[in-house]
Amino acid sequence: MTEASVRAEVRAWLEANWNTDQGLVAWRHKLIDSGWGVPTWPAAWYGRDLPAALAPIVEEEFQRIGAIGVAKTGIRRLAAATLLTHGTDEQKRRFLKRSLSGEDTWCQLFSEPGSGSDLAGAMTRAELKGNRWVINGQKVWTTSAHHADWGLLLARTDWDAPKHQGLTYFVIDMHQPGVQVHPLRQMNGHASFNQVFFTDAEVPPENLVLDVGRGWAVATTTLMHERREADGIRTWGQGSDRVGRIYDEERAETATVMEPYKWYPQRAGRVDLVIERAKATGTINDPVVRQEIAKLLALSKSAEWTARRARAAQLQGKPQGPEGSLGKLASSHVARLAAHVHTMITGADAMLSGADAPMEGVIAEILISVPAGSIAGGTDEIQRNIISERVLGMPKEPRTDNDRPFRDVPKNLVV
Repeated sequence: MTEASVRAEVRAWLEANWNTDQGLVAWRHKLIDSGWGVPTWPAAWYGRDLPAALAPIVEEEFQRIGAIGVAKTGIRRLAAATLLTHGTDEQKRRFLKRSLSGEDTWCQLFSEPGSGSDLAGAMTRAELKGNRWVINGQKVWTTSAHHADWGLLLARTDWDAPKHQGLTYFVIDMHQPGVQVHPLRQMNGHASFNQVFFTDAEVPPENLVLDVGRGWAVATTTLMHERREADGIRTWGQGSDRVGRIYDEERAETATVMEPYKWYPQRAGRVDLVIERAKATGTINDPVVRQEIAKLLALSKSAEWTARRARAAQLQGKPQGPEGSLGKLASSHVARLAAHVHTMITGADAMLSGADAPMEGVIAEILISVPAGSIAGGTDEIQRNIISERVLGMPKEPRTDNDRPFRDVPKNLVV
């Protein structure tokens, strides 16, 4: 299999099947069945067993004619990647195609009020009663839970095992009785996150992923994909401006699913606005500001190269590794420095919001959104631990809770 043969084959298939007047879901079903939607996946599961290094050839051909790919928005890709790795054949049949087609939406039910960064400290309880797992507990900071069909749930099934060994991973129906979703209003005015309460919600045994007590291994897979793909939101959150029924439906899908993420560019610091703003305010002539801008652009470019290395490793078929933590930590540093530079450029007016504020409040939104990047998806402190242990080979920090029964471990409880 060569680049030329792959290019010729995918080009011929697209020319025979691509039509802008067809429906989005119908097109995606055809695309998924062809194997060109996820060509690096196994042929048994909607792929073509294509070497990862040849995947960009397929992407180039899709871009050449403006063809739409499989659904990439929200948590769908994380769910699909996780189930492809750990799911049963029946789970793959039930969930993979509908996730790739965009018919099913997902959320990630990991963090809890008392266990955010310490994910293994989760206390949402799953108890087997008869032939059903019964779920009770609370999750928080759950993006898109308000419109999700399914949730990726990490719950505790064994309180006598050490904390990492007593967790189990489930797929849970978000529309069933016993699941309540409440939006959380953020200080930047958006409501991207939710808290989710489970009261005797049920999960059938066939929705158990991997084995009882193996939830940490599955959750690690989800998190590694999340960190590696964190910068992809800049591209997969954008709809096409082309004309045709299929593009209209894609824009509608993007507007709905991407609503919780529309402030994410501000969370990343909006480095792209810095030069424009410096010129508009005249601070481009201030030598101190210029020095800080240069520092920011250099750091941003190095972070971009780190992200490219991660993608290159993915294309070479290498397993998920700690490079995702390197990229995520770098993005936090970039965002904080960008907020500092925007403040230097705009001055006290950076605190203003509304129509009369700089860029109609975008600068203020940057300043109050940037801190989220150092928390979401694993705090900076967690990423530093991962880097120190897995990249630098440093000894792990002392722990007193890894070998004790979880019920005996002190917990963050509000009494």
